[in-house]
Amino acid sequence: MAKLLTGFVRASGYANKVRKVLFAITKGSVKPEEVVRAAGELNRYIFKKFQELGVEKEDVIRIQAPFEVKEGLIHWNYDGVKIEVYKKDEEEKLARAMEEVEEREKALEIAIEELSRLSNKLKELSEEITKVVERIKREHTGLELNFEKE
Repeated sequence: MAKLLTGFVRASGYANKVRKVLFAITKGSVKPEEVVRAAGELNRYIFKKFQELGVEKEDVIRIQAPFEVKEGLIHWNYDGVKIEVYKKDEEEKLARAMEEVEEREKALEIAIEELSRLSNKLKELSEEITKVVERIKREHTGLELNFEKE
């Protein structure tokens, strides 16, 4: 089964996009008159869905519509039609949320760098302590008692 995919487009321009994409994917296999008819049929279906979903012309949408070509005619599988809607005000909220996420990621990177520096300092101190302990052990085990020197 073939699938029409519009990509992201403003709701106000979906009908032209559907028609152009349908012409492109059926070129040479379907008569132009059938493409115009089928695009109009799908666009009427989508328009009704937009009304149900409260889609406004400024919203961004993406449509997927599966279809078959039988005997030169395009048959839509309306059960498989998917319409993604991105509301204009939601885009603005999403943009603000992404800014906040980016700020938090930067803060996290700074904290990780600071912890990494502290970890390296602790590692250096640990190595220094280990050297001192090893030196003390050597001195202690190799210690000659004063009475043995006599």
